[in-house]
Amino acid sequence: MEAKNLCAQIPLELHAKVRAEQEKFGLTLGAYSTDVLTKFYEKGEVKMNDTTRTLAFQIPDELFWRIKDHLTRETERTGKRLTQRDFVLGLIEQALDEAERAEAEGSANDESADDADGEPES
Repeated sequence: MEAKNLCAQIPLELHAKVRAEQEKFGLTLGAYSTDVLTKFYEKGEVKMNDTTRTLAFQIPDELFWRIKDHLTRETERTGKRLTQRDFVLGLIEQALDEAERAEAEGSANDESADDADGEPES
């Protein structure tokens, strides 16, 4: 495989995290960097061309820790890491699906009521 050098200045804290992970997996820095970048661009959840928006808000400390505890329990229960992002996105999608379903059912009920008496309700 033909290769090219990639050099970049990164914050010291990030460098320490990268080196710790790289050593944990027993890879060379080049192999680890290649793996991380490949996952990011080809296999990962984040794609550079996706249109995304950031939704940020603060929550009470107690709720934060309840969420963290839940994520830990779910990860232990399923054996698959549940992230805050995945958890919150799942809740948002579930709530929107329910609201859209209720709205569609309400519209269908309104239309059937209109059809029943021949005149729209006012």
